[in-house]
Amino acid sequence: MQNQNLAAWLVAHRAEIEQNLESRLGPAAPRPGADETEVLRRFRSYASLALHRGTVAQPALDGLRVNERRVTALLGAWSDAAGEVAGSEGNGLRQALEPLLARFQASLRTTSAGRSKSGKPRARRRAVIAAIDRVADAFLAVDADDGRVVDANPAAGALLGVARDALFGVEAMSFVPSEDHSAWWTELDAMTEESEPRRFRGQLRDAQGKPISVECSVTRFATRGRTLALILARPSA
Repeated sequence: MQNQNLAAWLVAHRAEIEQNLESRLGPAAPRPGADETEVLRRFRSYASLALHRGTVAQPALDGLRVNERRVTALLGAWSDAAGEVAGSEGNGLRQALEPLLARFQASLRTTSAGRSKSGKPRARRRAVIAAIDRVADAFLAVDADDGRVVDANPAAGALLGVARDALFGVEAMSFVPSEDHSAWWTELDAMTEESEPRRFRGQLRDAQGKPISVECSVTRFATRGRTLALILARPSA
């Protein structure tokens, strides 16, 4: 497993990989200083050291509090970004990183870093999640107070050009053109005062900035002291 050349390559191309990752994820990219950004940095260091020495130690994840599902998606995106930067050597790079990713993610699942925000859903909630995942329209559950995505389905990820799990915790308005923020907030504010679904046309943009016209319905749902906006979005002509 020892590959000192690959370890040196990862270090030398760090900035290029991070730029590629930001380009891939757009608004869903991790922010500087966030715990999830620190997780990516620690994985890069962990992978480089493991490849350099030829041995795999236990990853250091102490002191971090992250959403396991989002971080797993970010790690996968980072690996894809590194593979793209590597060009013709990309497949070999991904194969070398695969067992390291698996060990790192397993450690994340068993530490407080991952457990803090990734409790197992109850049977009824799992059934609801499974049903939402099969919906063809994009589904986003957005906290009405801070505007952050708390749940999404695969169709939402496909529409916005990122893995579904990478959307968790991201500001929903970061996928809305700035000139349309006011219109979206008007709809969300009105939703908090009504029990009936609201329907409206709006504009989104995907991770690469491509505009998307959508027809939306938004429903109010109150749970655990907070109000969620449940949004279904369908591309329109």
